[in-house]
Amino acid sequence: MDNTYNYYSAPSHDISIFTAYSIRRYKLKNHLQNLPSIDKLLQSGSLSSQIDKFGHKSVKDEARCQIDNLRESLLQKEDSALTWMSKPDFLEEFCQQISKAVRAQFSSTLIPVFNLTGTVVHTNLGRSSLPAEAVESMVTAATHATNLEYDLLSGKRGDRDSHLERAICEMTGAEAATVVNNNAAAVLLVLNTLAMNKEVIISRGELVEIGGAFRIPDVMESAHCTLREIGTTNRTHLKDYAAAINSDTGLLMKVHTSNYEIRGFTSSVPESDLSELSKERGIPFVSDLGSGSLVDLRQFDLPYEPTVKDTVDMGADLVTFSGDKLLGGPQSGIIVGKRELIERVKSNPLKRALRVDKITLAALLAVINIYKDPDRLEARLPMLADLARPAAAIEEVAAKVIATVSERLAGKALVTVQACKSQIGSGALPLDLLESRALCITPIAEKGKTDEALQRLSLAFRALPKPVIGRVSDGRLLFDLRCLRNVDDFLGQLDSLAD
Repeated sequence: MDNTYNYYSAPSHDISIFTAYSIRRYKLKNHLQNLPSIDKLLQSGSLSSQIDKFGHKSVKDEARCQIDNLRESLLQKEDSALTWMSKPDFLEEFCQQISKAVRAQFSSTLIPVFNLTGTVVHTNLGRSSLPAEAVESMVTAATHATNLEYDLLSGKRGDRDSHLERAICEMTGAEAATVVNNNAAAVLLVLNTLAMNKEVIISRGELVEIGGAFRIPDVMESAHCTLREIGTTNRTHLKDYAAAINSDTGLLMKVHTSNYEIRGFTSSVPESDLSELSKERGIPFVSDLGSGSLVDLRQFDLPYEPTVKDTVDMGADLVTFSGDKLLGGPQSGIIVGKRELIERVKSNPLKRALRVDKITLAALLAVINIYKDPDRLEARLPMLADLARPAAAIEEVAAKVIATVSERLAGKALVTVQACKSQIGSGALPLDLLESRALCITPIAEKGKTDEALQRLSLAFRALPKPVIGRVSDGRLLFDLRCLRNVDDFLGQLDSLAD
């Protein structure tokens, strides 16, 4: 039997299918042949600005990639690709797509966000915002050769710590100071310098774990020290320290439990008592403050946190603390104390691996200098301004934004304003909360689909040009307004929620 398909004797509906197939195949072949060449794209002028900005090679490579993707779509017989190539302005749109892809390649993944989580010093969101003076100092240091380690008077090599040691000592009352890249590094460096292959005596209740599962016992192990824990979780006495001291003891250590608090039947040993004991036995006493504040926060109606100067005055030989938490500066770890011990720390080879660069030094010095103007500290230091912001001022922000947010989410969510509590963050004063106000956004959803609607709503805000980060609680999306300063920017982008 002859199985050859007879086009002329086939039923009419078969002829229509065959004709449509032939036309589609012809169009596909024609579109494949008409794919723009790379040279044509690069010479069109539509990509000239991208070439000037990002370079010829980057644009050429992306153009080739986009052509390959379009060719694959055509071979897969995707109707959208066929339709797109049939448009009269296809070439211009194709160039725009290439431009967008090139810009995306060179765009930083580190972008500004609105921190409306209710945690002011938020580790995951970059902690403290820097004051304008610090940013200006960073730009100057970054764009010029500097005397980072050069003594202009002698014409010889200098010490990078000299640029801010005097200012730090003035604020803390310490004899000397040095700076490394964070407080964990500061603790590691001190332990490795003063107690390598020796015992470090510390209260069991102070074996804290900070962010990222970074634990004090692990730091000691990394520093090649032996942990000697004493006392119990809730009570440790001076006699416990005294009984534990032996010929292998490298130092006594006290760690401020800034990220948790034990209440009730508790007892801890004051720094002054530990200082006396350490002097009697001839071993150093080190205090790790963690967050570390340079001023008494009670003057700003905030909870009390031990200051670095208080700890130095109570006799600690060395004090370690962060530069980017309650101090409000860039990421850094600061070590202050006795000059002889600081010199030993600075001579440790690890110091070179943990040191900070000129940009961080410039920013940190600018922030510390702001503390020399105590009358305007709250106004000049963004971190402190957010912490000390009164509830009445936050209430005014809520009144400005609720109508617009409600309008943009009409039919999708109910928006109200409610009282809430902010927290300082980064382990500082975890039980002390600050009176604030929040937008409470409750999605309108079918029964059983509330969680899904809530996740979509949260994602929509995170997908805005400047992402808005809040927190989800009890089936609602909460935006704590304590840290919302630029209301116009926040409201101006909400039209994008419709997409």
